[in-house]
Amino acid sequence: MPKILLIDDDPAFCMMLKAFLQRQQYEVETAFTANDGLRLLKSSSFNLVLTDFRLPDKDGLELLPQIKVLAEDVPVILMTHYADIRTAVRAIKMGAFEYITKPINPDETLLVIQNALHKKAEASTETAPETVNTIPKFIMGRSREAAQIEEFISLVAPTYLSVIIEGESGTGKEYVARMIHERSKRQHMPFIAIDCGALSKELAGSELFGYLKGAFTGAMKDTQGQFEAAEGGTIFLDEIGNLPYEVQVKLLRALQERKVRKIGSTTDTDVDVRVLAATNEDLQQAVANGQFREDLYHRLNEFKINVPPLRERDGDVLMFANHFMQQANQEMDRSIEGFDEEAEEILLNYTWPGNLRELKNVVKRGVLLAKGNVVTPQEFPAEIVTYTPAFGAPASANGAPATYGSNGSYDTDLKSINERNEKEMILQMLERVKYNKSKAARLLNIDRKTLYNKLKLYDIEA
Repeated sequence: MPKILLIDDDPAFCMMLKAFLQRQQYEVETAFTANDGLRLLKSSSFNLVLTDFRLPDKDGLELLPQIKVLAEDVPVILMTHYADIRTAVRAIKMGAFEYITKPINPDETLLVIQNALHKKAEASTETAPETVNTIPKFIMGRSREAAQIEEFISLVAPTYLSVIIEGESGTGKEYVARMIHERSKRQHMPFIAIDCGALSKELAGSELFGYLKGAFTGAMKDTQGQFEAAEGGTIFLDEIGNLPYEVQVKLLRALQERKVRKIGSTTDTDVDVRVLAATNEDLQQAVANGQFREDLYHRLNEFKINVPPLRERDGDVLMFANHFMQQANQEMDRSIEGFDEEAEEILLNYTWPGNLRELKNVVKRGVLLAKGNVVTPQEFPAEIVTYTPAFGAPASANGAPATYGSNGSYDTDLKSINERNEKEMILQMLERVKYNKSKAARLLNIDRKTLYNKLKLYDIEA
């Protein structure tokens, strides 16, 4: 079992992180000052040191070389606040393995620890199955936007508030919902995710609320709905804007009265379910257009979290790319070590209209095709390698290319830029599949109803 030395002057934080790491099968000893940590290093052996950058008696730049004298081969991970990042980068040049920012994300911390132990095991030709074979499914990122999402999740998770999670397709809205559930008091109860876009008007009510035998043709037995199946837990309604209007009325009643009625029944069933909803559309605009009930919107919108697109999350692209690379290595039994400099530059330059989902697919393809131990541009799709910002256009605030508005001035409105990119992608895909809408929706990784809504939104005749 790998042994970790945790150095931090906050006893409550140490206790929380120690408990988390112990659940992940690590042995942990704690110290509240740098000198106490050094004394432990002298008296015992450790596989890894995890230390706060600012301690009462030393900072990271002073502590790091002293750790290296006592345990040269032990990787050191620094925990730091944003104000200290530049100094933390200096520490990495001095031999620290990596830094993570506070407030820490448990999955990110676990991944960095696993990477460090894996590298140490490779260097010493030893094996560490606890670290090699376990890669978390999700990480949050280390950008300011990721830190804000993490803060919101921590704040709202312990409550009973309903939450709307907004964001473009592929940004990780379901991950946010799962994190809310796993940090809530309902964490040991069911988490049920439903794609509302896949529910037809005829089937949505029976899927959500259940039905009695004989309620309609094909109803051969009493069937439980998803609300009952999620009893005591959380139900996640993805792309809720696609929910049929008639079903919205029943959903509102379920939220307000905590009761559902099966199709064909004359009695109600009490339910205790927390509802989280996600959308890649503007629900307020849908309310204004009469497509979504205003009372339901306000009932769901007790708290809102916006998940920004990848192009707005400065510094997260390469972190996610390396995470997806490790997942792909495990899934396909490969051992790719990273990306060469040119490949990294391409990853950073591209605007990722498909967000994390697109990045994951590109990285998986790269890992599969790589001929050496790193991914090169030759393994990337041509449209990513050849992508260049609009000629002569200045960069927008996030580094994405600006485009011209209707008045001839430069347009740096990210929403309008994304809409143009999305429209262009849909048009290209329709042409590619000879206007087969079902195939286009499948390749775009959206449901048919969402595709039809976007065709209408962008006035595309197909």
